[in-house]
Amino acid sequence: MGFFKRIWGYIKALFRSKAEKMMDPEIEIEQAINEARKRDQELRNQAAQVVAHRTQLESQIDRAAEQAGESRELAKQALLKGQAATTAGDTAAADKWNRTAQGVAMRLQAAENNLNSLKGQYETAASQAEDAKRAVQQNAMRLQELAAKRMELLGSLQQAKMQESVNKAMESLSATFDDEAVSLDKVEDKIESRKAQAMAKAELREATPEGAEMELRETISVAQADAKLDELKKELGITPTA
Repeated sequence: MGFFKRIWGYIKALFRSKAEKMMDPEIEIEQAINEARKRDQELRNQAAQVVAHRTQLESQIDRAAEQAGESRELAKQALLKGQAATTAGDTAAADKWNRTAQGVAMRLQAAENNLNSLKGQYETAASQAEDAKRAVQQNAMRLQELAAKRMELLGSLQQAKMQESVNKAMESLSATFDDEAVSLDKVEDKIESRKAQAMAKAELREATPEGAEMELRETISVAQADAKLDELKKELGITPTA
């Protein structure tokens, strides 16, 4: 089982490597920047929820404080009325206002407990909101750095493509020169072959009776021409050279 697992891992790594080699670097750069923008937007949405929670707590704290203040004032008024009824000897009224004050005091206690709880939550929410804002700022900086890196990489990629084009052009020129050299070599071989054939025919002709006769005729013609020149020189009074 372990053997097949290792084989499968090797196959996946091999295909991953092949796929990475086949991918266009420009497409990879765009995918990376798009993923970074997507994560940045997700982070901003999450941070917005955290900040919104803090804002909601602020509103709840304000309402709870108002409720506590109102309950406190009502409790005071009820106690004053109960005290006045007791002074007046109105036992029933005093009992009513004292019960009212007790009920209001219970609401006051609940409002103050809620207010204290909200204040504790607000401290945590405020700290989380600050952390969220710092995270957004830091990620925005990273996104800007990535955008700058993207421009740098695209520039390098364009330079690499231009150099590849130049290399291909030089390879094409080199191939052209090689082809021309081969063609000239072939022409030179043909010329040498024709010269060799001509010389061979001349050599063969000299070795035949016809060739010897032609050589003899040429010798006679040269001798006759020399004799004619000597005759002309005598007429002109030019001393013949030895």
